[in-house]
Amino acid sequence: MDLSDALSAPLLRLRAAAEASARAHPGDRPGRQPVHVVYGGAHLFRHDTMRKLGDLALRSLDAHAPDADTFADALGLAGGDHRAALYARVRDKLARAPVEDLRVDFEDGYGQRAPDEEDARCAAVAEALARGMREGTLPPAVGIRVRSFAPETLPRALRTLDLTLTALLRATGGALPAGFTVTLPKVTLPEEVALLVDALDALGARDVAVEVMVESPLALRPAALPALVAAARGRCAAVHFGAYDYLAACGVAGDGSLDHPLCDHARHTMLVALAGTGVRLSDGATAVLPTAAARGEVHRAWRLHGANVARALAQGYAQGWDLHPAQLPARYGAVYDFFLRHADAVGRRLRAFVERAARATRDGSVFDDAATAQGLVNFFLRAVDAGALTDDEAAAHAGVAVSRLRARSFASLVGEP
Repeated sequence: MDLSDALSAPLLRLRAAAEASARAHPGDRPGRQPVHVVYGGAHLFRHDTMRKLGDLALRSLDAHAPDADTFADALGLAGGDHRAALYARVRDKLARAPVEDLRVDFEDGYGQRAPDEEDARCAAVAEALARGMREGTLPPAVGIRVRSFAPETLPRALRTLDLTLTALLRATGGALPAGFTVTLPKVTLPEEVALLVDALDALGARDVAVEVMVESPLALRPAALPALVAAARGRCAAVHFGAYDYLAACGVAGDGSLDHPLCDHARHTMLVALAGTGVRLSDGATAVLPTAAARGEVHRAWRLHGANVARALAQGYAQGWDLHPAQLPARYGAVYDFFLRHADAVGRRLRAFVERAARATRDGSVFDDAATAQGLVNFFLRAVDAGALTDDEAAAHAGVAVSRLRARSFASLVGEP
């Protein structure tokens, strides 16, 4: 008996399991991942907040880093001939599209308010969102963060969700802003996520995505993260890391930081648990803000923020939080430096891999470095998505058109014209 015949039933079960997994975990969600999400208190949100944040970021850049070398030195970047290009791209980004994703915050960034005051703020946020839709002043993605679904804050969280979404849908005739998302903080139980999805369905917001915030060690136990995501019934767009609540819950005394070893452990756990599911991951926030009057203090805050961004990128996190407009120069500076600095070397490696693989294919040999080369492909895709490289620049470095890179398969590049 042929082996394939003997294993026909197990092979059928394996194929069915693979197809079910593909349906449950469809891979990357459509569209590019933002490099950040900006959290701002609901009391500060206006229809033109994105432009105001960009203006404030440019003002900080002009005041504390008026030229390319000052900016690069402030971030602690090593020497390189890309400094001028880096600075120009950061300025252009802040002037053109300073915010990629914005979360109107009814939680920590809003604080404790009287019930009537928060009710009124819900209506004001809904009107601002509706006006932003009409006038085209909203960022590419936007949403709200409600309070935790813990018993003591659940009633207020549901009321805020209801008032804001009901008023917004009424003002827009049932439409919602592009990429609208509701973020749920301090999640520990799948039932909390399921309740949020049920609430959105009851409000007629069935297309709204949800984000889960991991801020407790309980959410990082084996099988906990997949269970939280599964509870969203296919609507979990992202999982965000809340570092400071997490460190406190772990018993860390004093001020925590994103470079704490426990934070590295949490990021690694999240990445491994959700890799291949299509759920995006976001690092947390740098709590030290560049708001001092003294240039040296601003530079120290920028350098810390930039180091946190670079560490997250190296660990596989393409997104993180920003809490203040003066952090935006450091965010984009660190992201662009990460890709501009390494584009030549990564491009040389990718071109060499493709050529060697093509020769191996022609010779009938085995090429066993495809997995490594796939990581190089991913580098250029992320560089383009982050705005660090244009399609033409990425193609020039990689020797392959970006449209072919987006096939996300190194094997598909070999032997193609």
